[in-house]
Amino acid sequence: MDFDAVIVGAGPCGLSAACRLMQLARDANEELNVAVVEKGSEVGAHIVSGAVFDPTPLNELFPDWQQLGAPVTTRVAGDDVFFMSSNTSALKVPGWMVPAPMHNKGNYIISLGNLCRWLGDRAEALGANIFPGFAASEVLYEDGRVTGVATGDMGVSADGQHKESYQAGYELRAPYTIFSEGCHGNLGKDLMRTFDLRDESDPQHYGIGFKEIWSIEPKQHREGLIVHTFGWPLREDAKGGGFVYHAGDNLAYVGFIIALNYRNPHLDPFLEFQRWKHHPRISQFLQDGKRISYGARAVNKGGLQSLPQLTFPGGLLAGCDAGFLNSAKIKGSHTAMKTGMLAAEQVFAAYQAGDSSAAALNGYQERVRGSWVYDELYQARNFEPAQHKLGLLLGSAFIWIDQNIFRGRLPFTLHNRGQDHEHLRRADTAKPINYPQPDGKISHDLLSSVFLSSTNHDEDQRCHLQLADPDLPIRENLPLFDEPAQRYCPAGVYEVVEESNGEQRFQINAQNCVHCKTCDIKDPAQNINWTVPEGGGGPNYSGM
Repeated sequence: MDFDAVIVGAGPCGLSAACRLMQLARDANEELNVAVVEKGSEVGAHIVSGAVFDPTPLNELFPDWQQLGAPVTTRVAGDDVFFMSSNTSALKVPGWMVPAPMHNKGNYIISLGNLCRWLGDRAEALGANIFPGFAASEVLYEDGRVTGVATGDMGVSADGQHKESYQAGYELRAPYTIFSEGCHGNLGKDLMRTFDLRDESDPQHYGIGFKEIWSIEPKQHREGLIVHTFGWPLREDAKGGGFVYHAGDNLAYVGFIIALNYRNPHLDPFLEFQRWKHHPRISQFLQDGKRISYGARAVNKGGLQSLPQLTFPGGLLAGCDAGFLNSAKIKGSHTAMKTGMLAAEQVFAAYQAGDSSAAALNGYQERVRGSWVYDELYQARNFEPAQHKLGLLLGSAFIWIDQNIFRGRLPFTLHNRGQDHEHLRRADTAKPINYPQPDGKISHDLLSSVFLSSTNHDEDQRCHLQLADPDLPIRENLPLFDEPAQRYCPAGVYEVVEESNGEQRFQINAQNCVHCKTCDIKDPAQNINWTVPEGGGGPNYSGM
């Protein structure tokens, strides 16, 4: 199937790119054939985010978005930031001590999934073709350039045989391809290797983010209130924090993020999240409430220094596929939307010029550099490496000086050139962590959580979690690190099972996978390669 442009991923970035492309075509009286391919069963099915939303790019893309009914209605009414010094105590940080980018006046508490569904409707109304349920599994190359993507075959059994439901994948070909798969995209990895896009950048850095939606008692609800926390339960060798966002309709978005450079292999991110909810500062909102949804996703946090080269012959990277999240603001949706729009403008300029040369899209890099996205990331560039180098207290002091006094304009740039997976200590040198059992009211077990994500895969398909060396988890990761995949996966995909003869086996429950990509990032041997399963598989988030 031939198109003028192909967009991979129907998240905020890809859909904004599609909308902007079709707007430009309409304004120029051009006929443009654009395809958006999405691995989720529907637009929004794989979207999970906090989310506090900066409406700047929405104002640019659809100035009349309020009249058009965009699901962006709950204005931020207040910001509270707490340092949790123990499991019972918390110190409220005065507003003047909070880093300036974390103030949220003028922003909104939203469901990013619902916003993506709305953007999808707008893109289709403008004439874009959206194909949900089709997973882009392969980049198409010809003569050293990208010529599109191929979607995966459907109906192939675990042993590689064609089932009655077999359907061959499609080749979606175009002179221009925008890759906007989200954080740690599987095709983005391939592109970075093929074109050496990371030669001049720091490694990307990541966190694992959890989110639950709670329906809470009206007397506990404070519509528009934002609560952020840092400190307990994490120790000095693990960084992160939690949030409670009071949305409309007595809903609270409750979540926790842990940086994936943590050192203790016994740490279980999911259980850290569950015990954090028992702190009185958080549990006060959840008492007598009901948990109605759960999800997890890796997030970028490297910032400006970790951005790869953005263009290559035939295509470009945008949004979180490149790593545009602003960790100082704890936001990436607005930068994803804007970079998608900038990508669309570059693609349309090349299309109008009839230029499909290797250099046709190079101007995108300059468009980004000349935008407010670059200004934001430049000012926030020292946020992540300062935390890494200086620790919680000294790092926080430096960040306050950097952001509140110098406004991100200090005359130097810090770096963090280590990979996240390199930081794990040996299990025999790390302190074991004793986690309390979930109570089924505030804290919950992993499998009941995965159930709430509505995750589903056809069990009789080829495993999309590929091991370069199938024996390595038991041979090396287990004795060295107590096989941390058992704990860092937020969906119970990986288990070490003891057979009847006493031997241990590494088991992959791929049908549980929520597509977070943490295994691909944190595995200390880099032995796990996350690839796409059959299209339509994975979580089916509603309202996330």
